[in-house]
Amino acid sequence: MKLSIPVAETIQKRHSVRTYENKPLLPQDRDALLECMKQLDNPFGASVHTYIIDQKLKADGEKLGTYGIIKGANTFLGVSIPNIELAPLAAGYEFENLILLATHRGLGTVWLAATFKRDGFVFAMKIPRDELLLAISPVGYPAAKRSLTETLMRSAMKSSSRKAWKELFYQADFRTPLTEDLAGDYAQPLEMVRLAPSAKNVQPWRVRKTQNAYHFYVDYKSGLSKEEEIIKQVDLGIALSHFHQTVLELGLTGVFEQMPQEDVKIPENIHYMISWRIGE
Repeated sequence: MKLSIPVAETIQKRHSVRTYENKPLLPQDRDALLECMKQLDNPFGASVHTYIIDQKLKADGEKLGTYGIIKGANTFLGVSIPNIELAPLAAGYEFENLILLATHRGLGTVWLAATFKRDGFVFAMKIPRDELLLAISPVGYPAAKRSLTETLMRSAMKSSSRKAWKELFYQADFRTPLTEDLAGDYAQPLEMVRLAPSAKNVQPWRVRKTQNAYHFYVDYKSGLSKEEEIIKQVDLGIALSHFHQTVLELGLTGVFEQMPQEDVKIPENIHYMISWRIGE
């Protein structure tokens, strides 16, 4: 699904919000989210389920547990998947599309993958037993002033900073940085990848350009728990939402598919996921 919003502009406007006005969603905003949820899809062939629940938090943020990180939110979004290949990418892609729609409507959101009490949300959202609740997000109207907790978190995670192009994007191999000039028509989609949010703002995606494709990888050390690996792949899914939606906005053509990677020596800790084959 191509989002019917100005994608690049919305991506640049999006930021994480943890402090909300204590008021419910207006009916027109809730209806817009529900309509978007019905239409969500992904190019990876995996099933994804999204949820919306209204549950007022106590003043200390602990009724539906977010460890006091979220203040004032009355409504939460969630996303779950079955345990199949590429499902984490699909979840990141679809949920970020929903968050971009919320951003366009002036709503605040923030991805939460670990800092919430999972069992409470699994029960409240009625997640199927054979599916994993990957992430949630509060959704509502940003408060005029951030809480002290949010201010400290943003500072600790350097929330507004992003890695430089030379650390993320490569030409042909993993030694030659890809420049914006060499990326040509794909400079803006890749810049939107660079701006994507990720757990702890680590930006685990790496992209390698060849003559007819962009290849997407995830950077993580061996020995991570399965849950941590999945979160890294969800992060890539978020970045792929930014990439693909910007590509669609620009009218560029191509298709996602898994492609052989024998033409390159892949560094340790770099894990291949998917490629974008450029259309003829």
